[in-house]
Amino acid sequence: MASAITARIELAKLCSLRNWSKAIRILDSLLAQSYEIQDICNRAFCYSQLELHKHVIRDCDKALQLDPTLLQAYILKGCAFSALGRKEEALSVWEKGYEHALHQSADLKQFLELEELLTAAKQNRSVTCEYDVSNSMSSSTVSESGLNANDKMSEPSENHNKSDISDSSGQSRDVSETCSKSSHDPDLCNGRSDEAKGGSFVPVSKSGLHINGKLREVSENHNGSSDGSKSTHASRDASEINRKSSDNFDICNGPIDKASVNERHGRQTNGTHDVHGKLSSDSASLNDSNTNSESYSKSSISDKKSSDSTESRSKLSFKWDMLKETSNEAKRNKKFCVTRISKSKSISVDFRLSRGIAQVNEGKYASAISIFDQILKEDPMYPEALIGRGTARAFQRELEAAISDFTEAIQSNPAAGEAWKRRGQARAALGESVEAIQDLSKALEFEPNSADILHERGIVNFKFKDFNAAVEDLSACVKLDKENKSAYTYLGLALSSIGEYKKAEEAHLKAIQLDRNFLEAWGHLTQFYQDLANSEKALECLQQVLYIDKGFSKAYHLRGLLLHGLGQHKKAIKDLSTGLGIDPSNIECLYLRASCYHAIGEYREAIKDYDAALDLELDSMEKFVLQCLAFYQKEIALYTASKISSEFCWFDIDGDIDPLFKEYWCKRLHPKNVCEKVYRQPPLRDSLKKGKLRRQDFSVTKQKTALLLAADSIGKKIQYDCPGFLSNRRQHRMAGLAAIEIAQKVSKIWRSLQAEWKYSNRSSSKNGKRARRKDRINIASQNRGGAGCSTSSSSDTSSYGITEERSSGHPKMSWQDVYTLAVKWRQISEPCDPVVWVNKLSEEFNSGFGSHTPMILGQAKVVRYFPNYARTLDVAKTVMKDKKYVHNKADDIIDLSEDGKLQDIADAKSCDALYKVVGEDFWLATWCNSTAFEGKQLEGTRITLVKMGESGYDFAIRTPCTPSRWDEFDAEMTMAWEALCNAYCGETYGTTDFNVLENVREAILKMTYYWYNFMPLSRGSAVVGFVALVGLFLAANMEFSGHIPQGLQVDWEAILNSDPHSFLDSVKSWLYPSLKTSTSWKEYPDVTSTFATTGSVVAALSSYDD
Repeated sequence: MASAITARIELAKLCSLRNWSKAIRILDSLLAQSYEIQDICNRAFCYSQLELHKHVIRDCDKALQLDPTLLQAYILKGCAFSALGRKEEALSVWEKGYEHALHQSADLKQFLELEELLTAAKQNRSVTCEYDVSNSMSSSTVSESGLNANDKMSEPSENHNKSDISDSSGQSRDVSETCSKSSHDPDLCNGRSDEAKGGSFVPVSKSGLHINGKLREVSENHNGSSDGSKSTHASRDASEINRKSSDNFDICNGPIDKASVNERHGRQTNGTHDVHGKLSSDSASLNDSNTNSESYSKSSISDKKSSDSTESRSKLSFKWDMLKETSNEAKRNKKFCVTRISKSKSISVDFRLSRGIAQVNEGKYASAISIFDQILKEDPMYPEALIGRGTARAFQRELEAAISDFTEAIQSNPAAGEAWKRRGQARAALGESVEAIQDLSKALEFEPNSADILHERGIVNFKFKDFNAAVEDLSACVKLDKENKSAYTYLGLALSSIGEYKKAEEAHLKAIQLDRNFLEAWGHLTQFYQDLANSEKALECLQQVLYIDKGFSKAYHLRGLLLHGLGQHKKAIKDLSTGLGIDPSNIECLYLRASCYHAIGEYREAIKDYDAALDLELDSMEKFVLQCLAFYQKEIALYTASKISSEFCWFDIDGDIDPLFKEYWCKRLHPKNVCEKVYRQPPLRDSLKKGKLRRQDFSVTKQKTALLLAADSIGKKIQYDCPGFLSNRRQHRMAGLAAIEIAQKVSKIWRSLQAEWKYSNRSSSKNGKRARRKDRINIASQNRGGAGCSTSSSSDTSSYGITEERSSGHPKMSWQDVYTLAVKWRQISEPCDPVVWVNKLSEEFNSGFGSHTPMILGQAKVVRYFPNYARTLDVAKTVMKDKKYVHNKADDIIDLSEDGKLQDIADAKSCDALYKVVGEDFWLATWCNSTAFEGKQLEGTRITLVKMGESGYDFAIRTPCTPSRWDEFDAEMTMAWEALCNAYCGETYGTTDFNVLENVREAILKMTYYWYNFMPLSRGSAVVGFVALVGLFLAANMEFSGHIPQGLQVDWEAILNSDPHSFLDSVKSWLYPSLKTSTSWKEYPDVTSTFATTGSVVAALSSYDD
């Protein structure tokens, strides 16, 4: 009791001295002991003196929860809203308080004050409302920055003068806007500095501070002036211009807001949008590698459309490397007259503290640190000064020093929630995710219902890929703060990551509904639609982004990326060039434009862009990976340029490019070893000497036109109708041409075999002997490949792998030669994809290099492949129960036959449950029943489950290609190819009877089944497999005229079936009705002669959008 009395005496003393920050500390301690409603109001009043408006609102809400009739709380809360420029909310609060006052007894002075505020607000008159502690009714305005531009300088002795921000038009500003403080007035813990557009009078309650139930009178003189003149641009209603933004960086409850930044010249000076590569998204953290620079805090920007002068502010992440530029822009936008500050010690600490914060807000970090240093010389453990200096240091990227300041502030005052929050931000910026979350969680203990901290922690959780926690935090945030547009758009990002696509879309749209000019939300929504392969909606969003800001470079990159994914490379180049005109050092744009130039045969421009990308100085690992890829792509571009006038058959990446180079290219490794050990391609001038693009390569002929029309019609049937798979016209044309060429080449081989069969049959008849059909076919081949089959590798073949058998002169073709036709087309169509035969890599082949296709990655559900998750989990459980063991990382066997583990496996419904049964990372292999060798089971696909973090997993399929596995599948594919040749050649040859061709259809599907389980390419096996299937059907006079059913992925059907007959049964139902017998393909011009050179092939693939 005595200690409480002492504390209240000290409180009265501090208030008399106007030492509001220390008074707040006393009230914190009193509230910790006894939660008195008047102490809450007193603290709200003290916050108001420091202009910490969000803290005022928060405390008033707490007080009104305890007593909904408390007029003092309504007055203070309304004034705080008004100071933030949220006049409609202020009016609503005052009206609610007035209603309570009318229906019950109330303090007459407060009632009259409330009535005055309400009347003035309704009449839209200028209202000067002071947070005055005296009983007197007089009040005057406060200037934070001193002298009005048109007035004489006032002396600063204990007078806090509000800055005047006048403008050139001389028109009077809307009164309620003039009387509202911008949402960026600087507070110590939650305040903000006046925006360039909004210097204003602040309505301040005359309700004073109550101590021990009595009004404490503290005489205070606040002098100043304010010019409420209107901006030269048409002003928006203050409540719209100064929308609440939970991203604002205050020292105690959000980011310290920098001044509004004019973006008329199309320059993003304070933030970027990450749209994933997920190119990703904005963050409150400094180490966000998905943005163009690291960000520590959020800021508002002012976007102006050239067609009208409507102003809007949208929050984006601060870009660390552009903070000074933002500050300079702020100076140009502000007419901010700063009073000369006396060095006299009579100036209060709180005033100097406010000045320091103002300096931070204006980007003058060195000046701010100097001010805080002076305060800390007098009191080395002054927590507010430590927090202020730490914040300034964080903006200067001195993160370790910032963390040190925040830590000292915590040591000085462990209850300083803002210090915990700030340290959490800084730790997140350093990548210390666990520590960052701990600090932010501690901050929440002091403010359990703080929407700002929930928002901050939600973003940190998102950046560190704890998507479930991010959803929880951000959902709680938007319940508390229904106008937090940033929280909504990050909630959308988190929801889409865990596969909640409908809810994610709703969250993004809600953010846009709150602010139609919110660039960040439009960018995230664009990425959302692009990830789902909804290209039309993605393009609409980008159109809206560019309508808001034509100079937003990231939008051009996003649209270029989308057009590239649609196969429209020439259009992509235009957008990427525009983006590079705005931001020449954007490596994402440079690399992507180089790839587009490369694909369409503009090798000189491609090399120039690859070189420019290699010369850039980078600040993140993801960008460095692009630089590594630029090295490899440049070499491939030089190689392709050297082959441009040669026959396309001589374009042979697998045979000509060094295995070590290909291995490093596939794995995106640093090219140092490649530079030292591998032959480098000659310069472009030498490559083009060997072969130049010829005019005839681009000429349009009747044969080319007919062939391209046919290819486009056939190729579009390879398209998967599943989320995440964009419809790529370039790839469709590639697939059609490859399928037609396969049909033409295979048909020639089968014609030759048929001639052999007829000759053999006649010879046998003359001699009175009639060999069985299979024996007759096999006579032509002296190897296990059977009729027309060769076991030689593709490197031993010429012209697409077709070889001449020395003894007979008849052409031979192996299964690998068939698929190589499609592989070459896939390689040339999209050169930035490293599509190579795995057995043509270096020694890595011996250690099992293979593909990795995740369904779940951490907590993220991979949009393309997660639809196969439930089925894959069931297959994994079946294999585990059947084999009763799995393998660990070291390939050792883990026994599952004991302790009821098999039953636990049967009951498991998730990766988490399955992992708990095994207890460590593991893999298992599906099996494929062999057709070539009766009773044998081949190792199919490996299903792997690897723990990631506390609550995430990498659940994926992998296909290791070791030499032993390669030999087994090579034998299987050889036998499958032989079976197909035997099924078609002979009595079945040339028939168009659908029923007679049943065995041929089954033989093609069996070969496709083994191909998909083999997965012998570094990537691209899925499309190559289906292209070969379509080509083989054509060769057998069957045309696939339908489409792959929605939601079905043919390669996964093969992988998840252990027997080829099961695979056949799963695809027959939709495939066979779509097959029709036809010989019209035989009328198509010959692909090899029509597009003879590599240059003509590149021209054919690039001409559809001319």
